[in-house]
Amino acid sequence: MRGLTRVTEPTIEVLQVLLGSHGAVWGLRIAKETGRPTGTVYPILARLESLGWVQGDWEDAPERSGPRRRLYRLTDGAVELAAEAIEARRRAAATTAPRPAAAGGTL
Repeated sequence: MRGLTRVTEPTIEVLQVLLGSHGAVWGLRIAKETGRPTGTVYPILARLESLGWVQGDWEDAPERSGPRRRLYRLTDGAVELAAEAIEARRRAAATTAPRPAAAGGTL
C-alpha cells in the first residue's frame, strides 16, 4: 500500500464516509453523503483503489433491479491510515483557523 501524496478536503470527506460506514458503500451514496459531485468522488475512489487504500467490488444482488453498483470499502491496512489522515487534517485546520477578534477591540 502506498501513501497518499495529495490529501484534499474532498479526499478527507470520502475517507470519513468510508471510515464511518459499516461495510461496503456504493459510490453514489458517498457522493450524496459528502455533497460532492460524482465527477469528484469517483476519481478519488479510483486513486485510493490504485494505492491499495480501497477495495472496490461489483455488487452481486440479482434480485435488485437497476444497474449493478460498485461497492467500496477501506482495506484493513488503510483503516488506521485513513483515521490518521483525517486527524492530521483536523489538526492542521485548527492551527490555521483565523482567531476571533478580542472583545471590545477595534477592527
